Amino acid sequence: MKLFKHLTLFTLLVFATSINAQKAPYFLKGQDPKPTGGKWKLVKNMSDEFNGKKVNENKWQISGQGWIGRAPGLFQAENIKVKNGKLQITTKKLAKPIIKNGKTFTHGGGYVGSYEGMTYGYYECKMKANKTFMSSTFWLINEGRDNKGCDKRTTELDIQECVGEIVSDAKWMIGFDQKMNSNTHSRNIPEGCDYEKGSNKSSGQIGGKVYDDYHVYGVWWKSKDEVLFFLDGKLVNKVTPPADYNIAMHLRMVVETYDWNPVPTDGGMNYSAEDRTTSYDWVRTWKMVN
Repeated sequence: MKLFKHLTLFTLLVFATSINAQKAPYFLKGQDPKPTGGKWKLVKNMSDEFNGKKVNENKWQISGQGWIGRAPGLFQAENIKVKNGKLQITTKKLAKPIIKNGKTFTHGGGYVGSYEGMTYGYYECKMKANKTFMSSTFWLINEGRDNKGCDKRTTELDIQECVGEIVSDAKWMIGFDQKMNSNTHSRNIPEGCDYEKGSNKSSGQIGGKVYDDYHVYGVWWKSKDEVLFFLDGKLVNKVTPPADYNIAMHLRMVVETYDWNPVPTDGGMNYSAEDRTTSYDWVRTWKMVN
């Protein structure tokens, strides 16, 4: 009976801690940018602590939503799972190449996307990257299929986009495995629409490899022309997007391949399953309310 009481108390304490942890985004002291009188409100349909036994497919779509991946990396739902309180996407080399849409795929990755979209708010995740040449990412993008007129354009907000192994010798990739690599993109502008095409970047030094430990990557999408990036609870940069950011965007947690960081000659998968895995401890979305 005494053991049961202790276990019950422990369960209540853990539950209370979990609730308390979600009262506001993760910020270091003095870094919370909320205005006087403002309050952060959790958006549950775009947040997850990953404490269940499987992916909550009422919130997250895991089959790519029409996007099968950039060759040679194929999105496969079988590479995605929830385990030990974390969302895990594990990379692999396919047993044999798969040809889809006329392209050859040799590696497996994964895609997790939110059904719900939102405009201005704070978006954050606690993530540990994989060690491979494939990516570990956390980002936002609008879905143009339901938009009309000039809103058919694409806006993309990359909060963290990194790789564990740098294969490219491009100078701009130096340290890419030790930074928070962020970007604001504007593209696919419909004809006759007065929006600028381009990208405005941001970066923050992690102080080690992206796969050494978990880091909290966050962004306050404050307005159509102001985006603030945060690393481990501290402001690292403010960016003005190249065009108005006023279209609802959806969350993405994706492990893929890039044509600018090609497959290594050894296949790039000579790691343990743990080292080939990108892990998300949690993802949280917040709305500013008065």
